[in-house]
Amino acid sequence: MVGYLIRRILQALIVVIGVSIITFILLHLLPGNPVRAILGPRASKADVASLTKQLGLDRPLPFQYLLWLWNLAHFDLGYSYRQTASVDSLLAQRLPNTLLLVGTSTVLAVLIAVPLGVLQAVRRNKPDDYTLTGLSFIFYSMPTFWLGILLIIIFSATLNWLPPEAPQVQGSLFSQLNALVLPIATLTLVTLALFSRYMRSSMLENLVQDYVRTAKAKGASGSRVLFRHVLRNALIPVLTLIGLSIPGIVSGAVVTETVFNYPGMGYLFFISAQNDDFPVLLGVTLVVAVATVIGSLVADILYAVADPRIRYV
Repeated sequence: MVGYLIRRILQALIVVIGVSIITFILLHLLPGNPVRAILGPRASKADVASLTKQLGLDRPLPFQYLLWLWNLAHFDLGYSYRQTASVDSLLAQRLPNTLLLVGTSTVLAVLIAVPLGVLQAVRRNKPDDYTLTGLSFIFYSMPTFWLGILLIIIFSATLNWLPPEAPQVQGSLFSQLNALVLPIATLTLVTLALFSRYMRSSMLENLVQDYVRTAKAKGASGSRVLFRHVLRNALIPVLTLIGLSIPGIVSGAVVTETVFNYPGMGYLFFISAQNDDFPVLLGVTLVVAVATVIGSLVADILYAVADPRIRYV
């Protein structure tokens, strides 16, 4: 188990470094000038050249990356001149809000998807299975921004039950809990559709295994076989799916936060992209990459605990 963990951690470090290099290069290939974005369109060429040299943007790209990596090793993600604040402080303000949105929606999606997947597998090819399958396909194929707008139209503009956007004052998310319902519901519905379909497939695959027939031949009741044997084995692949789904959930959170003006990292990324704020874009991308790798690592560890054979792969 120790060797397995060491291999996975080393792989995770390589992935994070690779993502940071690719992101760093891509951001510098994007159209637009971050110095011009800071100084404004009327800035003189002398001012642009002076700030470019001051920020080190006139240096070769590998040197800039190594300098950024050196500062990162000292927990310095840079400074946002557009928002006149360090990237560290901006992320520290927004990260808890994003964790609240992503964490709550993921937990709700899993708690709802597991019983729905079991019900669909047990009621395979029945009307309720067809209904739930159709709803899953609808929510899974529906763009996140469209679902968010649709919920705003129904529950805010038409029924006037819920606010159309999250609280905008920093630190006041819990002061207006009803404003969190629509953003969480949007991300939950999209994630739920994926998990429920996967849970259904995993249950159906395990229901035809030999151990199920053996347990029934020994006199075990249907409910005991279903919940004690089939469900436990069917949940193993879902553990991996949760970790591997983190990039999709986070990307959905970016869209969701933008639609509802939710004060999280996704909305911060959207604003920074409009303003060519490269330090913030790089910091947010790095945090998302680390979260993704950690999620996959945790899923691998849980998978290895549940199935010892994985440790030797």
